[in-house]
Amino acid sequence: TDIGKLHKPEYFIENINNGNNPHDELTPTMSALVIIAHVKEGVDMALKKRLNSQIVDVIEQHHGNSMISFFYHRALEQQNEVRERVENGEANEDDIPEVSENNFRYPGPLPQFKESGIISLADAIESASRTLQKPTPGKITQLVDEIVNSRILDGQLKDCDLTLKEITLISDSFKTTLRSMFHNRITYPKDETELELNGSRKNKDKSRSGTNENGS
Repeated sequence: TDIGKLHKPEYFIENINNGNNPHDELTPTMSALVIIAHVKEGVDMALKKRLNSQIVDVIEQHHGNSMISFFYHRALEQQNEVRERVENGEANEDDIPEVSENNFRYPGPLPQFKESGIISLADAIESASRTLQKPTPGKITQLVDEIVNSRILDGQLKDCDLTLKEITLISDSFKTTLRSMFHNRITYPKDETELELNGSRKNKDKSRSGTNENGS
């Protein structure tokens, strides 16, 4: 779905190294334009390679008309900063940048069939999962539920015919997959760890007790 990122790979989070972020040199609106463009670039590349039409549709639809929230909120923050400067007499009202939500949304269309809807969810969840610090089963569940619910509330899945029952099954599958992916990194909450330790101690105590009773 993301072959269009090959056009400007350095602008995408999976390729950004610490301390060298090209978005620091751009306005939030320009950053959003660069990110949004990867969909059209991907469609163009797929058409040139004569990929299956359904694959082209998935590339075009996998972001729907969802919002690039990070840069939208950054734009709002910058707008508020300039407003404060205006109030303090340090800037003119003309300096306040306009922020339009439409500039931070993908053009669509929304996912039009089930496979496209599933892939759109998978793409969003996989991307967000990279930000998980010290993943736990609870954090994984919360992440998946938040993304799926936000997509539903934003109307991103309304055209793809997925039922709520199917979405629940898909969400459970994503949670299982992520727990497997992060198996070696998962940090269990303190109370779970203590339960496991206490269980081990009880088993050891029982073992010792049984040994003593047998006179061994």
